[in-house]
Amino acid sequence: MNIGPGSLLLIAIVALIIFGPKKLPELGRAAGNTLREFKKATKGMMDDDDKKKNNEDKN
Repeated sequence: MNIGPGSLLLIAIVALIIFGPKKLPELGRAAGNTLREFKKATKGMMDDDDKKKNNEDKN
């Protein structure tokens, strides 16, 4: 599913109407922090799986 520039503009306008210009930067920051934490947790799980696989290969 591709989102074009027109769709992004429409989403931005609706978000401004719903949340207002003062609340929007806070929501963006919160979304960024959530995404960062999710990536960090996912990377940690992948690293654990790699370590486990390497230990099994050595035995």
